Amino acid sequence: MRTHLDLFTTATRYDLIEHARNRFAMLLVVFFIPTWVGLVYLTIPDEAAPFRLASTGEKLAPAGNELTQITGALNAVTLVTGFMMFAATFTGGRFDRRLAMAGYPRTHLVLAKAASLVLASALLAAYATAVMRIAWAPEQPSLLAAALFCAALTYGAMGVVLGSLLRREVEGMFALVMTSVIDVALQNPMVSAGADNPLTHLLPTYGSVQAATAAGFSTTSLPAHLGLQLMWFAATALLGLLAFCHRTRNALPVPGRPMTAEPRDAAPLEAQRAPAAGQNSSPGSP
Repeated sequence: MRTHLDLFTTATRYDLIEHARNRFAMLLVVFFIPTWVGLVYLTIPDEAAPFRLASTGEKLAPAGNELTQITGALNAVTLVTGFMMFAATFTGGRFDRRLAMAGYPRTHLVLAKAASLVLASALLAAYATAVMRIAWAPEQPSLLAAALFCAALTYGAMGVVLGSLLRREVEGMFALVMTSVIDVALQNPMVSAGADNPLTHLLPTYGSVQAATAAGFSTTSLPAHLGLQLMWFAATALLGLLAFCHRTRNALPVPGRPMTAEPRDAAPLEAQRAPAAGQNSSPGSP
């Protein structure tokens, strides 16, 4: 048991060090979240924006800047968490593969990534909630933080998937940015007239958006929608696990199994032997 704990602790420590070394991600955490959330609050009009909360049917009329600040916070934490996990997976892929091929248990590597994701998501959710509370007081700050946390988990797992499958960093960044912007913007009544369209129920952060909106402007608790968001996280995490295992698979030959040339390799081998045979033959030989 002690050995397993040591392996997990070591892998988690290296994952956290990798995140801390990503200075750009740290700058995003410190400056991007309060800047984005603050600009939304200051620039969007504070006029009432009446709408119907799709999950409960309750009619709400919050200030427009407060409503948009919630979706802005969701957009910020999902982007930052997704970027952090994508960067760590993308840059550390070769190292993870070498560790796996050297015998380091992949289970501990996966658990370490999950632990770092949970810790990063919790810190970002608490930070974003604290920033919003400077401007106004949500009705249920704990539920708001939980909704941000679950959304960050989902996009963090998505970052692991993209970091394991994509071969260029710009592709992963573009995919994360576009997915988060489209996902959250379509659910904001201030931006999209179809925010209550049934198709929005299929978006990755639907559960968190509904729970966070209810937490900000209502006393109604929506644990079922947090559960829905966790189901999205579980599905995305499963994809991330499969992608990680595929990337860190052991491609070395199994000891004791003879290596045989594939049919496509046989022709080049025969072509190499033919000139060698012609050079070794004597000039007078038939």
